[in-house]
Amino acid sequence: MMEERFEGADEFVVFAGTANPALADAVARELGITLAQSRVERFPDGELSVRLLESVRRKEVYLIQPTAPPVNDRLMELLAFADGCRRSAAARVTAVVPYFGYARADRRNRRREPITASMVAGLIQSVGIDHVLTVDLHSPQIEGFFQVPVDSLSAVAPVCDALAGTLPPDLTVVSPDAGRVKTASEFAERLRAPLAIIMKRRESGTRTEVTHLVGDVRGRACLIVDDMISTGGTLVSSIHALREAGAREFQIAATHGLLVGDACARLRDAGVTRVVVTDTVDVPERQWSALHVVSLAPLLAEAIRRMIRRESVSEMG
Repeated sequence: MMEERFEGADEFVVFAGTANPALADAVARELGITLAQSRVERFPDGELSVRLLESVRRKEVYLIQPTAPPVNDRLMELLAFADGCRRSAAARVTAVVPYFGYARADRRNRRREPITASMVAGLIQSVGIDHVLTVDLHSPQIEGFFQVPVDSLSAVAPVCDALAGTLPPDLTVVSPDAGRVKTASEFAERLRAPLAIIMKRRESGTRTEVTHLVGDVRGRACLIVDDMISTGGTLVSSIHALREAGAREFQIAATHGLLVGDACARLRDAGVTRVVVTDTVDVPERQWSALHVVSLAPLLAEAIRRMIRRESVSEMG
């Protein structure tokens, strides 16, 4: 059932890319609207064709398209949508990118490397996107690559709400690396649990080495908090370190459940009892009983409402 339409609903349109149509549908229901019609096709050689089937002249446009795997295809589709809106006289184009791909490439680790996150930011701006709305950027400094406003929402509150009342009393929240300490601290505060931190050194793009553990986890259940689960390798190494330190149970909470390759099998084999992610991407392998998906459609819809009403998005709790 659709929510009640709100004032100003005729002054904007919402398009869904092909990356996560279920999330786009859920956001539209929260807003009490139907998604604007479009057509996305591919030529035999792989080239993309995007066509808007509704007028956007002088309207605010919201494009819902996470740049999830296959990242390059999803990104190109977002750019094509935005360019079509700009050339069709849209008043303003907002890219709703719940998962922002290439966010890990925010600096040069060695010489003669690109800063791909900066390059993607430049591409997004070049096609006429006026505002970017995302969720839990891997690196907050990515906002500095943009000359247009960027709002990064937090999934901490909805995920904690989903976890409330289901966690053991002897819980410790664990940050799997130094970069996730701030988010893990927010989880620990909301769940009223102590915090532990795993310190690591990255050996390559797919392998990290645990150096030491800060905090006591002996005999305790652990909730490992991360922004994304890709191959699961980082989390598996964290579990091994926690097990060696005497932890007895392992759960995971993450915003972006990419779960590429055999990630679910790796986590299952590592002894994970529950994995909670959100629907920022179209989560694969939902048949795994330990996997639970929290919808962020209400969060994204509220952000869009505030943007339409010219209210603050940063004040959302």
